[in-house]
Amino acid sequence: MPAEKLATRVTSIRISPSTAAAQKVRDLKAEGREILNLTVGEPDFDTPHAIKTAGVKAIAEGDTKYTPVNGTVALRKAIQHDFKTRLDIDCDLDRICVGGGAKQILFVAMMATVEAGTEVIVPAPYWVSYPDMVVANGGTPVIVHCDESTRFKLTPEALEAAITPRTRWVILNSPSNPTGAAYTAEELRALGEVIKRHPDVLVMCDEIYDRIWFADFPAQSIVSVMPELADQALVVNGVSKSYAMTGWRIGYAVGPKFLIDAINKLQSQMSSCPSSISQAAAAAALTGPQDSVEETVTVYRARRDRAHELINAIPGLSCLLPDGAFYLYPNCAGVIGKKTPAGKTIETDLDFSLYLLEEAGVASVHGGAYGLEPYFRISTATSMEIIEAACAKIADAVAKLS
Repeated sequence: MPAEKLATRVTSIRISPSTAAAQKVRDLKAEGREILNLTVGEPDFDTPHAIKTAGVKAIAEGDTKYTPVNGTVALRKAIQHDFKTRLDIDCDLDRICVGGGAKQILFVAMMATVEAGTEVIVPAPYWVSYPDMVVANGGTPVIVHCDESTRFKLTPEALEAAITPRTRWVILNSPSNPTGAAYTAEELRALGEVIKRHPDVLVMCDEIYDRIWFADFPAQSIVSVMPELADQALVVNGVSKSYAMTGWRIGYAVGPKFLIDAINKLQSQMSSCPSSISQAAAAAALTGPQDSVEETVTVYRARRDRAHELINAIPGLSCLLPDGAFYLYPNCAGVIGKKTPAGKTIETDLDFSLYLLEEAGVASVHGGAYGLEPYFRISTATSMEIIEAACAKIADAVAKLS
């Protein structure tokens, strides 16, 4: 076997399209291009001072050793309290796991349960990593397209039709990356009734954006509205988005004990435990004042509203109003088939995103990366100034199409 030969778990998956888009922006900037970057799913705010202070305090007091695989008791108690008070989810400490970011929890949960012959239902539009996580672990992603008529949300009928004897998971991401769509309690209950009829099917609830919330209905989890699904649901969250702690790498989940135990077993062989310093900071984030979260949500809402207004004013583009998170997912069907000033036909949303990058210096991610075309994703986790300038450049670029 050649030394450079790689395992199929590597060769069968892609580099994350959003990561690739962000790197393209960095490369263009290094070449001296002025690029307005709307690709980044990362808060532009700094980690709140009190949280940083908790991390510094942990260092000063020597809290720099290995922790239990499933996280410190202090952090798990903070997670337990947050799930109970905010989502009305009861859980024992041994049903909580902590990892190096929500992404790691999602991947390791797949690793623990997915293998050849396993199917995972992935509603599209989806976060770019879901299908590749399934493939990397030997499973088969079953893509269920959810269009604008359902606000990009999975329906009970579509879910029931997708379930087979090989189904192990269904993924629910609320609010969604890339659309910002969120499920109401009634919609969650209807989906839960389907899952309840299939006791071998688990539901992976990715709720990393559930504090960045704009909808006029409250944020809830499927376990909030159907506690009887506690043994079929893994509810995943973290501190990265809500507390601007992306680099601290702390995610966590509540789920059935057999699954939490399996995740912890795998993590014991992979990374031993998350950073003790980051765990101290995360515990401070969850138990401290939530003013910073409320303040950033107010800013994100204003950015969402302005971007939504500006995009919908551009002929050929349209966009639903997101319920949460910091993304918009505009429909660009109205520009497909048009020609650029250079005579190239815009045949796909990838063509359109590349055109915006080259013509307008605006970086976005094409809808095909999220499994539903023709759309493109823009992030509002950036300043109002950049959002307004980028939308103006998009409008000018669209006006040049013929």
